[in-house]
Amino acid sequence: MKIVIKKYGELNCDELYDILKLRCEVFVVEQNCAYCDPDGLDKQAAHVILADGDRVVATARILPAGTRFRQVSIGRVVVDTGYRKRSLGKLLMDKAIAYATDILSAKEIKISAQLYLRKFYEDLGFKQVTDVYDEDGIPHIGMLHTS
Repeated sequence: MKIVIKKYGELNCDELYDILKLRCEVFVVEQNCAYCDPDGLDKQAAHVILADGDRVVATARILPAGTRFRQVSIGRVVVDTGYRKRSLGKLLMDKAIAYATDILSAKEIKISAQLYLRKFYEDLGFKQVTDVYDEDGIPHIGMLHTS
């Protein structure tokens, strides 16, 4: 497996297609949540891609400060169903956090986390900073990572 981080303009058509396909499979189909995933922010993001050969099996996006939140943010974190329970989500987030702090000089990273993943993100150093709120029909919480 290989992991890379690319800005939107560095992605080739296949990579972009595979990222959007994986996000759709999980966020729209698996989670039964009808929403428009392409939200206009991907063009401003750096994309973490974990691939098994030519297949994208996990991805996340990192948005600069002032894009979605005042702080740098990480979102659209997704692992293919056949690759779960292998700590790939942690690997993905570790790379995203390192990029945010090392390349974007982030002192704070904000995420909008699905509530059921609170412990996963707490184990990565995030702390809950909001009450539970609804985002596209799924309970979420705002969380903050400080370095």
